[in-house]
Amino acid sequence: MQQQEFLDRLRADGFAEVTTVERGPGGLDLHTHPFEARALILDGEIALTVDGHTTAYRAGDIFHLAAGVAHSERYGPQGVRYLVGRR
Repeated sequence: MQQQEFLDRLRADGFAEVTTVERGPGGLDLHTHPFEARALILDGEIALTVDGHTTAYRAGDIFHLAAGVAHSERYGPQGVRYLVGRR
């Protein structure tokens, strides 16, 4: 999906807060967010683990996390950069 199409869908779905996130190699242990998030991977890789199930996302992939969902994050060797909408 192209960035503009992703942005248009975010806005249509009520995601008013949109930002670009960059993370270096590494990750975050189990945590939650008080917001719902939908993200388009721009560069690199991120692996999200939810309920013991890990899914890897690469450039062009989209992930969605509901508010309050416990998850951990692991970033690829080159890190990750993604466009994310929050609501």
